[in-house]
This record gives sequence, C-alpha cells and structure tokens, in this order.
Amino acid sequence: MSSRVENTCGCYENRAHANRECLSGCGSKLNVHNWMYKMVQPSAINEVVEVRFKNTRKGFYKNVNQLNLRVGDIVAVEASPGHDIGVITLTGELVREQMKKYKVPAGAELKKVYRKAKQADVDKWEEAKDLEHETMIESRRIARDLKLNMKIGDVEYQGDRTKAIFYYIAEDRVDFRQLIKVLAERFRIRVEMKQIAARQEAGLIGGIGSCGRELCCSTWISDFVSVTTNAARVQQLSLNPQKLAGQCGKLKCCLNYELDSYIAAQKDFPQSDKEIKSKLGTAYHQKTDVFRRIMYYQAVAENSSKIIALTPERVKEILQANKKGVMVETWKEQTIDINTTGNKAELDYTNSVGTESLTRFDSNKKKNPKRRKKRRNPRRNEKR
Repeated sequence: MSSRVENTCGCYENRAHANRECLSGCGSKLNVHNWMYKMVQPSAINEVVEVRFKNTRKGFYKNVNQLNLRVGDIVAVEASPGHDIGVITLTGELVREQMKKYKVPAGAELKKVYRKAKQADVDKWEEAKDLEHETMIESRRIARDLKLNMKIGDVEYQGDRTKAIFYYIAEDRVDFRQLIKVLAERFRIRVEMKQIAARQEAGLIGGIGSCGRELCCSTWISDFVSVTTNAARVQQLSLNPQKLAGQCGKLKCCLNYELDSYIAAQKDFPQSDKEIKSKLGTAYHQKTDVFRRIMYYQAVAENSSKIIALTPERVKEILQANKKGVMVETWKEQTIDINTTGNKAELDYTNSVGTESLTRFDSNKKKNPKRRKKRRNPRRNEKR
C-alpha cells in the first residue's frame, strides 16, 4: 500500500501525517492552489520546483537529478553553506508563472535539489526547529547587553543546523558587527541578519485585530501594499490615529479593501468643498453617503439650521447655476430640522423580543422577611 495520500487541495502527504496539518501548508497564506494537479503533464515541466521554508521564505530550485517530486515532499536543497530542508509547494507549469510574478529571470542560475530528505535529515531538521525559540530569547538578551536599539523578532535555523537567520526590526541603522561575533561564538553557527518591517513582524507573530478575527497579514496577505490616510478620507472615515492603526502601529491594511469601490462610486460626484447657494440661504457640505448617492448639506438661514439631502446631480445643477450668478428658488429636497428631537416612531428597528431590556434577568419573586424571622426564633429560644 502506498504511504502517500492525496488531499482535496491537490497536494500529497504521508499517511502518518494524514490527521495533522498538511505538510505543504495548505491553510497558510503561502499556499498556491495548483488547479492543474490532475492533468497529465510532461516530466520535463518539473525541471524547476517551488520550495517553502519557515515564515514567508520561498525559493525556486532546479531538479537536476530528475527526481519524481510532488507537492508535499520534503527535500534537501542547496544552501550556502551546506544544505537546507524544505517542503515542495508547487510543481508543473505554474512554477513558471510564479517565477514571472516574483520577477525571476528565465535564464537565472537556480540552486539545486539534492535529494528527497532521509529520516536522519528530518530528525535533524526537527531538532533545529526546537532550538529556535530558545535562541531568539538568548539573542535578545545579548542585544540588550550590547545596548543595540533593535528587536529580534524571530530566528530560523537552516536544516543542517550550520546557519541561522535572525529577523530583526530597527528604526535606525544598527551596527551589529559585534553582535554577529557574539552570536556565532555562543551558538557555534553562521549568522545572517535580516531586517524586516513592522508589518512583516506582525505577520510573523500574529494576533487578533479590532474586528475580532486573526490578523490578515498572518493568514493570507503575502504582498504588503502601502496604505495612506487618503484611503480613509475617500471612505468618509474619521482621521483618528488610534482607530486607523493596526497591531503593528501602521495604518490598517483593510483600509484598501473597499477603496476601489469607493473611488469608482464617487467618479461623478461634485467637489464637496464648495458651498451651494439659493434664495433660501447658503448650504455647506457635512457628509456624503456614497453608495446611497446622497450628499448632506447644512443650510444656514436667519432663524434656523436645516440638514438637506441632495443627490449629486442636483448639487451639480445648483453649482452650475451659482457659477453663472443665478440663485435657485429652492433646494427641491426634503429638509430635516436638526434642532428638533427625534421621534420614537421614526426609528428603523423594533424591540421585538425584549433583548434590549436591562432588567430582563431580574427575578420577579419577592422574598418574605417574616418567614425568615419565624425560622430563626426557635434557634434563639433554644440558646436561651
């Protein structure tokens, strides 16, 4: 019987790990679904494969030994120095497309796939991964003793335990030459320092966002796009840094999710920084409901202030008339008096089950104090 099983995602894994997380990282943000996995493909297409390592590190390697490699295989690949252990995440024609995506030249010299990992290679790889957390804690202590203004966020050991990558964040340039010497002497390995940004660190550590779900950068976002405050302005959001900032201290990535929809919906909207005038008074823009296509203006008159709801088309007509020096007769829209209190009948929700009542869990039974006294009196009489 074969020791490999096929998952619903199209990858393969050992039967011993069938009930665990897929070895190819199918649930991770680094996974690429191979929709051509059931199609018969020439063996020559597997000359280049994609290999995933820890965190967001991936690489393309050349299958020089013409091995029968499939998604989920653990392989030993060329490294500098020694070799590294990784997992095959993509094979076939889609590898070429991924190389174009990451702008890898077609004639670039790729490192080699040595062999499929043996059990001894896997055991040594697991031992190296067990040392990563302890190494990270110790390296932070060493950096603090050297008074370096940096934070080591993660450590990744190479599969043969001869090298480790130290991921760190720092605001300014850091001279870590002495740190490398101390780390190399302390752990007996070759040290590589790799600087990452605050967004990448949040993706490595993970966490829960203000929406109550796991951070997008640690689940599915692989390419970070710059976020500006203009995205909040277009979506009519309050420019409050505390509400707009995410776990990493930068602007939330989700500000870009609906930005294109808002921009497309506001293409034919007039400028909101201009006032509109009529014989009833002058009105100033307050807010805009983009998808309902309503622009709210506050009309200031001598005796009262009104909130008027106008369509973008009507606002354009008024602005064009004002530009020609013509004062329109009326707004032609229903006005809302902001000085009057709201009526309960105008609410768009109803309390049908009483879930809003603060006393719904209070008991209606009343305790009888006289009954307590009758029970306590005989005991008092016995003591006397």
